[in-house]
Amino acid sequence: MKLKPYYLIFLLVLASCGGTKSVTNVKHASAKEVISSHKMAAPEFKTLAGRMQLQYEDEKKSQSITVSLRMEKDKNIWVKASVLGITIAKVLITPTSVSYYETIGKTYFEGDFALLGEWLGTPINFQQAQNLLLGQSIFTLNPGDYTSEVFQNKFKIQPKQQPRNFIHSLFINPDNFKIASETLSQPDDNRILAIRYGDYQKVEEQYFPKNIMINTSENESSTLIEITFRKIDLNVNIGFPFDIPEGYEEIQLN
Repeated sequence: MKLKPYYLIFLLVLASCGGTKSVTNVKHASAKEVISSHKMAAPEFKTLAGRMQLQYEDEKKSQSITVSLRMEKDKNIWVKASVLGITIAKVLITPTSVSYYETIGKTYFEGDFALLGEWLGTPINFQQAQNLLLGQSIFTLNPGDYTSEVFQNKFKIQPKQQPRNFIHSLFINPDNFKIASETLSQPDDNRILAIRYGDYQKVEEQYFPKNIMINTSENESSTLIEITFRKIDLNVNIGFPFDIPEGYEEIQLN
């Protein structure tokens, strides 16, 4: 999918200028143009190393932890969670598996994406997890299936026809074509996933999220995860060390 030449030039001018432009001054774009621009905004890198502050809250607990993040794009996502400099958990996610252990209860998990879905409160796979961290849509956007309109100074994208019990919508920023917010609701199951992005930061001329807030709810349970990126480095030499300590008990998911 390619943009019309004049529109592509206009978008590049917008991206190179500081500050947020009001979308009311931008020519109304088709879903094809907006989605194409969003896909072009996906950052390109081989590896990423970052530090984050993560606030996690559900009905049972509220916790703030420091997180080290390493990514090998499309291959590995590695996370180490610490409190006061002490490692409390490690996670290694690949396209086919999720491995995890935590040091307080001395438990571990090795298996599919069921555990990641438990944490977020909604099913999710590797590509969706990666896209979520990078400010890209967690669902594949086929231009022919979506409509676009300007709403509250952003591009609102939604399916032309919503499947039964599956309502999806997202808002895209007009200045960088990254996700401003994305929502999925399944009314029959009383389930909602809402992802909201704050400011974006430029790293080597590419946009990465600075703040992400994830809200999930299902029936009477809800989870809030707030992520603040402190540092991002691209294309650095990194490893993905992960060895489950001896004596840990395996988690069994129902």
